[in-house]
Amino acid sequence: MAKTLRTIKNPFFTPHPPSHFLHFSLLFFSPPKRTSPRYLNHHHQTRCTPQQIFLLLVSLSLLFSGISFLASSLTTSSTCIVSSPSSPLGFFVSDDPRHLLTSLAVSVPSTLLPLPARGGRSGNMTEEEREFWKQPNGEGYKPCLGFSLSYRKKAARVSKEKKRFIVVVVSGGLNQQRNQIVDAVVIATILEAALVVPVLQVNRVWGDESEFSDVFDVEHFKKTLRSDVRVVSSLPSTHLVSRQTIENQIPWDVSPVWIRAKFFKQLNEEGLLVLKGLDSRLAKNLPLDLQKLRCKVAFHALRFRGPIENLGNKLARRMWIEGPYIALHLRLEKDVWVRTGCLSGLGSEFDRIIAETRMSQPRYLTGRLNLTYTERRLAGLCPLNAYEIARLLKALGAPSNASIYVAGGEPFGGSRAMEPLAKEFANLVTKETLAHKGELLPYANRSSALAAIDYIVSLSSDVFLPSHGGNMAKAMQGNRAYVGHRKFIMPNKRAMLPLMENPSVSESELSRVARKLHGKSQGHPESRRGRRDRDVLAYPVPECMCRHGKHRSIGFF
Repeated sequence: MAKTLRTIKNPFFTPHPPSHFLHFSLLFFSPPKRTSPRYLNHHHQTRCTPQQIFLLLVSLSLLFSGISFLASSLTTSSTCIVSSPSSPLGFFVSDDPRHLLTSLAVSVPSTLLPLPARGGRSGNMTEEEREFWKQPNGEGYKPCLGFSLSYRKKAARVSKEKKRFIVVVVSGGLNQQRNQIVDAVVIATILEAALVVPVLQVNRVWGDESEFSDVFDVEHFKKTLRSDVRVVSSLPSTHLVSRQTIENQIPWDVSPVWIRAKFFKQLNEEGLLVLKGLDSRLAKNLPLDLQKLRCKVAFHALRFRGPIENLGNKLARRMWIEGPYIALHLRLEKDVWVRTGCLSGLGSEFDRIIAETRMSQPRYLTGRLNLTYTERRLAGLCPLNAYEIARLLKALGAPSNASIYVAGGEPFGGSRAMEPLAKEFANLVTKETLAHKGELLPYANRSSALAAIDYIVSLSSDVFLPSHGGNMAKAMQGNRAYVGHRKFIMPNKRAMLPLMENPSVSESELSRVARKLHGKSQGHPESRRGRRDRDVLAYPVPECMCRHGKHRSIGFF
């Protein structure tokens, strides 16, 4: 079903012709001819026969049946998109009739849909295991991207722009790239410029030379955003220059007002603006329409290219068919230990390698440089290692026979780094062990494509748990909320690590505290309201998600 929704070309047309009954009924209810005495006498009241009333009811029933069919595949810029395990994709609209008009005018292709959650349904589970697999209460929040009329008017103009162009160079790993692409679209909208398909900078850590079209579906990206901003594959010949200034000194937390004041005049005069170093520079708090645009780009426009999505879905089905599964994003790669200033816990020989690498590349170390390793760890700045993840999962009630998908790159220390986790949970798999021979071969040395596969499999998991914060954790937190509030657990490292190291704390006490600490961080809707530091892509409530009860149904359910 999910695959069908993603591949429908035009959500306003069904693959079947209209019902003959509908055509037949329209014969009875078409307006009277102008020569009719009834038409000429406006005081005369037209009355329907009982047969006509019956046919009208049948026609309306068929009409709404057709709408219900479309609801499984249609997404609009002014709709609240219902996405849940029981109802993969449906719609509600605002009570404002203007929103209904704009919703019918512009279509938004569907988001990446996960497989249905399966946890907590088996009768042979313990109460603790059922609680672990239990999905959170969505509290009625559904995706809702209702843009204002003023935004739509401006967007109609921006989407036809042919004089001003923005080129954006994005860097980092997959999810860091996605964040910068989202902000690139927003900046193009602010500056009323066309956006050239973003350029992916060669990743200096993994040496990935992928282009945008190698990772994302370019045509889908253009089509989804065609009512918001004009996206072109390349610059027109009139704007090609031999040498162009690259703007890469953008301060943190810049506002739309700052963006326009800084770049609009230059863009008007030169017709071209090249931006680099956008990572997290745009303010977290933007006007409501721009926040919704962020969600539209991240959750709808940035779809992975077909072969990547197909393989990711294939691996997800292999996990799903065996029952509920956990996805762990383990940040155990060498560069993570180097950047965080932490130790891997693998022994002095491994610690020496990390220390030497860090000394030779001091620019990679990020955040709180004055803290010792112990202070950094207790402050929650270090990734949980495999042993700590295993203890946390057990404390939270994860069954020892649970299937676990491990996302992320090759851990520093190889299989040795994974031994403590494999000892407690035998059913560990990665994309390399789950894929059949040759399936991953097209993506050798393509870290962004491999990360995209991890993303797709992780989105369909019943439970997602990262060993450390970061772009993947934030992206998965927000996307899992957006597609139906899938369970997401963010480890409370500051509270848990001292308990794990205290020998006087029993396993039962550790379990009690762990469940209490993580009870509110398991996928329940958390609002950005009042928290200016929160990213809307991680916390899409209230800008991009609204309560079911505040919107009226138009007959899809």
